[in-house]
Amino acid sequence: MVIVPSKSPKSQVISLSTPSATYDITIGRGLLATLHPRLNALMAGKPFRTFLITSPHIWDLWSDKVRASFPEAASPTVLFLPHGEKHKRLSTVESLLEQLAEAGADRDSLLLAFGGGIVGDITGFLAAIYMRGIPYVQLPTTLLAQVDSSVGGKTGVNLKAGKNLVGSFNHPRAVLADIDTLATLPPEELRAGLQESIKAGIIRDPKLFQFLEQSRDQILSGDAAALTKVVAASVKVKADVVQQDERESGLRMTLNFGHTLGHAIEAATNYKQLLHGEAVAWGSIAALFLGLKRNTITQENFDCMVTLIRAYGPLPRFKAKAKTLVALTGSDKKTRSGRRAFILPSGIGSTEIVYDVTDAELHEAAKSMLAMMKAE
Repeated sequence: MVIVPSKSPKSQVISLSTPSATYDITIGRGLLATLHPRLNALMAGKPFRTFLITSPHIWDLWSDKVRASFPEAASPTVLFLPHGEKHKRLSTVESLLEQLAEAGADRDSLLLAFGGGIVGDITGFLAAIYMRGIPYVQLPTTLLAQVDSSVGGKTGVNLKAGKNLVGSFNHPRAVLADIDTLATLPPEELRAGLQESIKAGIIRDPKLFQFLEQSRDQILSGDAAALTKVVAASVKVKADVVQQDERESGLRMTLNFGHTLGHAIEAATNYKQLLHGEAVAWGSIAALFLGLKRNTITQENFDCMVTLIRAYGPLPRFKAKAKTLVALTGSDKKTRSGRRAFILPSGIGSTEIVYDVTDAELHEAAKSMLAMMKAE
């Protein structure tokens, strides 16, 4: 995909403030070219050594741009993270911790998370535990990471029992989302990331939902102004929620709309068949079926939301039984004291958290979603 300039959109800066951290999320083009000066300003002129965590693929694409922003003497030390969800494990964290120690990283070091959501989650966790905490900056290069995972301070890794069960809340010093990096995304990854923006529209922002409806062609063609608007609006939704509920005690759980069954779909397919956003899209459709059954949304709402989700497809098929998916929701992080929290839609731009969804209801919603998939 080529990022189309379209009126050369200016960078947007969104501030996020919680009891434990305050930082800016900057969204725009050409941010990597000014990376080192931005980091200097962020660190208030204090000396620091930079360690950049990335994947070989991302570094091959963008290393020249990143290195060009640094004086030669201050060039970052690069540590590589193998690609793929299967490496989001404690063993990977231990390996990177050893590499940091061997390379001489200390408390004046700064970590850069340069890549997608997995890189961001692991780097944030590394920063939380190395020498009991060092600063880090998020440099998300995928749409999914730009609109969601780089913001809000959730970090961690997976266990065999489930996703993100080990980690910490650790906010970055800043997020720099360079829209230009989206140009190298495969089309399916762009579409998968946009499912998180659709989620943001469904749960809290009807104007974003409408923009995604009306501007599909521009967004999918790489129009920079359209992409900047989508990323900024999605980030505003997340920042607003996180500021009100930093530790996911209530409201922040709404950001997991579609994720209860979405995570189950990922687990059922061994994290190999679908991208995260694709699994969340199917999980969102299942949640919409449940909302329709419970009359929290109208048929018109249901049709409108499902149509938008599928408009940013195609969503890949997968093989799984409804019974299996329901069983896999048992390790969902939203389960508290044996009660499973479920995010139900209550209209375009609103949701509610309920604790009384039964396995039978989930089973019926999963069956309806699977039937829709098979009918394609």
